[in-house]
Amino acid sequence: MSDFLTSEAITSREPIDVFVRLVVAMLLGAIVSFVYRRTRMQPAPSFTVTLVLLTILIAMVTQVIGDNVARAFSLVGALSIVRFRTVVRDTQDTAYVIFAVAVGMAIGAGHPWFGIAGIVVIGAAAFALRERGDTAPLPVTHGGYHLLVRVGVGADPGSLLGPTLDEYLRTRRLQSVATSRQGLAVDVTYAADLRRDEAAPDLVKALNRLEGVQSVSLQRHEVEL
Repeated sequence: MSDFLTSEAITSREPIDVFVRLVVAMLLGAIVSFVYRRTRMQPAPSFTVTLVLLTILIAMVTQVIGDNVARAFSLVGALSIVRFRTVVRDTQDTAYVIFAVAVGMAIGAGHPWFGIAGIVVIGAAAFALRERGDTAPLPVTHGGYHLLVRVGVGADPGSLLGPTLDEYLRTRRLQSVATSRQGLAVDVTYAADLRRDEAAPDLVKALNRLEGVQSVSLQRHEVEL
C-alpha cells in the first residue's frame, strides 16, 4: 500500500494525496451502496447515492481535522447547523449510514485496510442476514411508491382492489392493514411499483371510483438524509 494511503491524516498535505484518498473513498462508498442495493428488499434510489457521497465527505472531513482537536470542535459546531428532516425508515438503513461513515473515516485517517476489512465482514453479514420474502424486490428503475387505500369495514380489500391494482401496478407487496375512523374503515398499505409513472393520477382516480373506497393516497417512496 502506497505511503500516501497509509500515512497519518495530519501529514497528508500534497494535493495528489488528498485526491487519491477521496477517489478511494468514492470506490469503497460505491461498494457500500452496492451491498445496500443487493441486501434490501426495497432500496431507495436517492439513499444509494447518499451513501457514496457520505463516504467521500467523511473522508474529506477526516483529512481536514487530522490531529487538530480545536479544528475538530470547530467543525462539529459548524456542522451542527445542518438539520436532517427526513427520518430514516429502518434501523438497517441507519446501520448503512454508520457503515459509510466508518469507511470514510478509515480512508481519511490513512487506514484503508480497516475500511476494506469492514466492507468484507459487514458485507458478508449483510448478505447472510438479508431479507427474504415471497416476492422479489421492487425494481429500482421505476421508483417505489407507498399506496394507502382506505376502504369501508365491510369490504374485502383483496377482491375490491385486486383487479385495479393488477391493471396499473407492475408489482405490489402488502405492508400493513389497520383499522381507522374508530373501527369504521380499514387502511391498507402497499409497497408498489407502477407500470408507468405517468399513470399515477389514473390509478388514484380508478381506485376512488370503486364502491367502498373512501380515500386513496399515493406517494413516491424515497429516503433522503
